[in-house]
Amino acid sequence: MAFGVDYEPLTDSLARLAEDERPAFTFIDYGTDRDGVEHTISWAELNRRAKAVAATLAELTEPGERVAVLCPQNLDYVVGFFATLYSGTIGVPLFAPEVSAHGQRLVGALADADPEVWLTSTEALGSIHELRDGQPVPRPKHVVAVDTVDSARADGFQHVPLSPEQPAYLQYTSGSTRSPAGAVITHRAVAVNAAQIQLAYQVGAHSTCVGWLPFFHDMGLVQLICLPVHAGCRSVFTTPFSFTRKPVRWLRLLGGYPNTISAAPNFAFEYAAAKLTDADRAALDLSGVRTAINGSEPVRATTIAGFQAACGPLGFAPEAHKPSYGLAEATVFVSATPGDAAPRILTVDRERLGAGEAVEVPADDDKALALVTAGRPVGQLVRIADIETREALPDGRVGEIWVHGPNVASGYWRQPERSAETFAGELANAGADTPATGWLRTGDLGVVHDGDLFITGRLKDLIIIDGKNHYPQDIEATAQEAHPAIRRDRLAVFSIERDGHEGPVVVAEFSQHVPEEQRDAEEVGRAVRAAVAQHHDLRLLDFVLVRPGTVQRTSSGKIARSATRKRYLDGSLTREAG
Repeated sequence: MAFGVDYEPLTDSLARLAEDERPAFTFIDYGTDRDGVEHTISWAELNRRAKAVAATLAELTEPGERVAVLCPQNLDYVVGFFATLYSGTIGVPLFAPEVSAHGQRLVGALADADPEVWLTSTEALGSIHELRDGQPVPRPKHVVAVDTVDSARADGFQHVPLSPEQPAYLQYTSGSTRSPAGAVITHRAVAVNAAQIQLAYQVGAHSTCVGWLPFFHDMGLVQLICLPVHAGCRSVFTTPFSFTRKPVRWLRLLGGYPNTISAAPNFAFEYAAAKLTDADRAALDLSGVRTAINGSEPVRATTIAGFQAACGPLGFAPEAHKPSYGLAEATVFVSATPGDAAPRILTVDRERLGAGEAVEVPADDDKALALVTAGRPVGQLVRIADIETREALPDGRVGEIWVHGPNVASGYWRQPERSAETFAGELANAGADTPATGWLRTGDLGVVHDGDLFITGRLKDLIIIDGKNHYPQDIEATAQEAHPAIRRDRLAVFSIERDGHEGPVVVAEFSQHVPEEQRDAEEVGRAVRAAVAQHHDLRLLDFVLVRPGTVQRTSSGKIARSATRKRYLDGSLTREAG
């Protein structure tokens, strides 16, 4: 028993289902048919195939060596991942080169992990060989196409005994400027985090995990692969590309199976609602959606309201929308909106929040800022720590979010200094019921109000001017509402120093849905400057309008502000003419 949550290795969970012929994982392939083709594997077949690949790995490498999973997002990926667990190797869940634009992230992660074996699918072998032979990555000793391994190799295979503290896989974080860091997720951490998620969202064998998040991302891996095995429930998934091409596909998955649980970043809810047609609505029934986790990026009250307005008439219950918080260094899950509660919206004084205090004000107050709850932790501890003194702060005070629990990673792969910086937080005023050491310093800023956690921003992105704190996502929200020519959620705010003065810069993409004559850079800039001055009492040092695709995002969809700032300072951003 750990923090009230039982530990059972995922390998044991899968082995218990070894004789079960029920559908386990279903991949919906829209690549060959616009309506989607189902490919399903049973629990028994998954267990047998995973053991067969594990037996192959046992002949090619040793327990504790790294094995990269470079399959496309299909059933081979699921088989390959569990094969790494069964074999006692350390999985490195990544992606096939042709299915993602994050090429440098892939190269960096492979260089850092240096895996001896690469697992992939036959369909991806060409691009895998190009990656191996044409990129600066350590050459693997072996490349194995998962779908070519004979299931008979499972006969007689016994999976390697596992220590709870043994690394299960390396979860590479999606930072935008620092070198790749692989969070070391132990067998205990992933199993306990799956149990925490199950408890938080009341997931059982009757549930269906559905979604499209990439498997190389922490939430995609845990929600769509690990949680289903832990809970013994079915997983139905497609690819990120299939979602972006036609977002109603996600809603059809949500409505097409019983008792569904899914997860997506905030932009996906807004995007899916905006693209709904009358024909889509006529065919959708979302009354079976139990949980729609909203996380990975700032959650907006306007997005929640807009999604409810679009999908409420289709049966989507307000309490199914679950704003949550997590990060790769905690495996994924930290906190969730509890039980049958609808998302809580807290309106606070913007200026007082900038001074480090959450003071509730009426929603119609001129200085009101809406914060969306991230819920409460389950099976772990969360404290708000003062950035300077490292003391735990009382409710209502803003500080860095610190996490302590059995789901926290053991460190970064072969990066002791960086690990100590992140995973060795010490509370200066720990009480009798609170550990003093071993805290994960998340780098996120937040506040606890009436027991609920609210995320206010990233410590590294915080803009401090004249002693006052300003949150870039707050300024971004103001800027994108200032003029219709600005593309939603495709702008970055950061601070620079010019002529001895510190000030914010806005880099924003223009929307291609607005006619060219209505997106004059000077006119848009004037509107943005006026809005920022009015709502934040700030003078912009610069406004830059750029073409779509210019503002970088991380692999999890977050705005890469540091990377955009770097491009601004080195002059590589191309401005649109005024």
